[in-house]
Amino acid sequence: MPTRPCASRRTVLRGAAAAPVAGLGLAACAAPDGSAAAAPTAPVELGEETEVAKGGAQLYRDHNVVVSRDQDGTLKAYSTICTHAGCPINKLEGTTLICPCHGSRFDAVTGKVVQAPATEQLTELSVKAANGRIVAGPAD
Repeated sequence: MPTRPCASRRTVLRGAAAAPVAGLGLAACAAPDGSAAAAPTAPVELGEETEVAKGGAQLYRDHNVVVSRDQDGTLKAYSTICTHAGCPINKLEGTTLICPCHGSRFDAVTGKVVQAPATEQLTELSVKAANGRIVAGPAD
């Protein structure tokens, strides 16, 4: 019967050291309460219409939505669930969204990827202003 080579002590220790790190990476892709993060499945009221300036964007972390307004006043909304690994994006610098898990960056005005590892743009949501409030939800 052929013998199988034994793993060296170094190989075993490397594997043991990597396991907790891999678990942390997976945990980072979930919502803070441990559940899977998700975009709105029904219309949600986000805030005052005046919160989003022309040429700017506003991140609504509690609802996983970003809303931008172009120079002519048109609102656009996107899910802030990263298309690379499903992590909720929690950082907005100017009009650039930054995913905390693997560093993907997205344009908050167009939803397009501006830095990998993500390759697919963010999911567009419907958005409107109603009674001075921003309301966003799944695309119609």
